[in-house]
Amino acid sequence: MKEKLLLCLVALLLPITLCYSNPSSTEDGYSVPTDKDVLEKLDNWQDLKFGVIFHWGLYSVPGIIESWALCGEDKKWIYEERVKRGMTLEQFRQWYWALDKEFNPCSFDPEKWADIMKDAGMKYCLFTTKHHDGYCMFDTKTTDYKVTAGPFGGNPKSNVTKEVLNAFRGKDFMVGAYFSKIDWHCPYYWSPLFDAPTRRFNYDRKEHPEIFEKFVDFTTVQLEELTTDYGNIDIIWIDGGCFKGTEIGLDKILSKARTRNPGMICVDRSAGGQEENYMTPEGKIPEKQLNIPWETCEALGHWSWQPDARFKSKNTVIARLIEIVAKGGNYLLGIGPTPEGTIDDQSQKILADVGVWMRKYGKAIYNTRTTKAYNRGRVWFNADKNDKTLYALYAYKDGDGVLPEKLQWAGNIPSGKMTLVSTGQTVKYKVSDNIVTVTLPKGLPAESFALEFVKK
Repeated sequence: MKEKLLLCLVALLLPITLCYSNPSSTEDGYSVPTDKDVLEKLDNWQDLKFGVIFHWGLYSVPGIIESWALCGEDKKWIYEERVKRGMTLEQFRQWYWALDKEFNPCSFDPEKWADIMKDAGMKYCLFTTKHHDGYCMFDTKTTDYKVTAGPFGGNPKSNVTKEVLNAFRGKDFMVGAYFSKIDWHCPYYWSPLFDAPTRRFNYDRKEHPEIFEKFVDFTTVQLEELTTDYGNIDIIWIDGGCFKGTEIGLDKILSKARTRNPGMICVDRSAGGQEENYMTPEGKIPEKQLNIPWETCEALGHWSWQPDARFKSKNTVIARLIEIVAKGGNYLLGIGPTPEGTIDDQSQKILADVGVWMRKYGKAIYNTRTTKAYNRGRVWFNADKNDKTLYALYAYKDGDGVLPEKLQWAGNIPSGKMTLVSTGQTVKYKVSDNIVTVTLPKGLPAESFALEFVKK
């Protein structure tokens, strides 16, 4: 108790955040994996810091929210697409299901996608193989509701999941498959025998085990296909928090899949337990540093391509990346390819600008881990794996104007010289009463930057 009181007092006195975290106290439900290969891959994944997730499917054709307008729930963000079109729920569903006859992305070039993301400094890639609408972006044998059975089916690149994973794997990305447990097109999830008012199963699984078992078999085959026929899969990122993966035997599926994909990371989102190997807060950054594996996932504009998208700026992406890394996480940025299969020009421009910054300051992002004193205002800290080399990263935000002339923080006392990561230029500083005052070099561009030093 005395120790806790002392820590609270120190945190109040110092103008810097101190956070001592462990899995049991920071995230309810997180279980440390027991598979040593998974632990090793998780450690490698934590080195990467910056990844991309692609949402691409039928919803891209009209440029609307991904899948959700099919759901009968009374939420504005769900039903507004039906209102715009003057359609009833049933009319909208029939119109949407028929979009599989229109999806024909003849400009699809996964090699170019990979080049754009690599140039942006990204290190891992997740591809949406199936969203909640049930449309499969891979050549499954379980249904004809798939890209290889539509107008794009005759194209040599029609098995788009295989093409994307191969392209990114070929450029040294860690690769993974997003997969929705929810499947509103599947007659064993939303049975035609009953109404489907919500996102959940539309029948009582205990009352109708014969229907549910068919759904389990259907989903098992799809996951086995993805983890068997598409090369080595590093991550299986399973969405749909309406039910836990264990309810459909995910533990058994993973056990078999890891014989083919050793150390494969699983993310059964929001489920907890051994099948959620890292946490995935969506669209937000945790308030405090978390010393468990986690990842903020959010979109650059919308998750999927929409013509009216408003995008995060280069400065916003970089500032959020800096904060996330200092708090112990990775940053997964969502990109929505166009219905033609291209990355839109505005996304490309922002990503290219982020890439310029990453080439200058990536040393202070990649392969780093947390340090106990990790924040003072706009300055965020992380450490090299040796825990001796520290980085102080200034998070510049839109509208800030010129950089400050000096930075100041308590703790994280340097020993020896301090340098600007981008150029190696020596930076002047002084220490007085445990306060570090840094005088920034003249002429620094108005953007985020990183300083490097060895801690005392």
